Amino acid sequence: MKRIGVVLSGCGAFDGSEVHEAVLTLLALDRLAAEAVCFAPDRNQSIVINHISGKEMAGERNMLIEAARIARGQVRPLSEARADELDALIVPGGFGVANSLSSLANQGAECEVDSELRHLVAEIHKQGKALGFICIAPALLPRILGVPLRLTTGNDPDTAELIESMGGIHVVCPVDDIVIDDDNRVITTPAWRVASSIGDVAKGINKLVERVLEWTE
Repeated sequence: MKRIGVVLSGCGAFDGSEVHEAVLTLLALDRLAAEAVCFAPDRNQSIVINHISGKEMAGERNMLIEAARIARGQVRPLSEARADELDALIVPGGFGVANSLSSLANQGAECEVDSELRHLVAEIHKQGKALGFICIAPALLPRILGVPLRLTTGNDPDTAELIESMGGIHVVCPVDDIVIDDDNRVITTPAWRVASSIGDVAKGINKLVERVLEWTE
């Protein structure tokens, strides 16, 4: 059975992992008889949002503990992730990617990426294994890999300009499709960046997971 790493950043679209994207990824992997191995940083989110009001809340939430809500407790610290033990890696979106896995939300093209995530992604890439990034997560790839690569976050011109300023090649893509960079074995899909329904999100994520697993053969 193929072992696919899934990196989470908490639980919630506005401050952690986008729950629909994370669950659809886990479901697609299960349907294709692959084992999802979930990881999250064992540290606090940089921000906590009330998902009803959309306003920032006081208090702290640990990404590993919050991610365990999605993974039903089956999640390990990101510091324990080893590229040698995985056949590929997938990173769902959510604003935890931009606020906690990186400083993208505040620093844009000059952002810093979580050192544990940066190391894992770089090693997966070095070993020629597939990378699947969803929603806003693809925006981190140019910063991590430092090579020109084709990717998508949907159709927002400001995000496209940001990605291209970091050396990426942004491709406009509908929610139900994927963008493939064959040379770098990178697959991306926009998901809730452009979606209007969870069903549409599922179509793109299913394609992404299928292609990731094709590259593990």
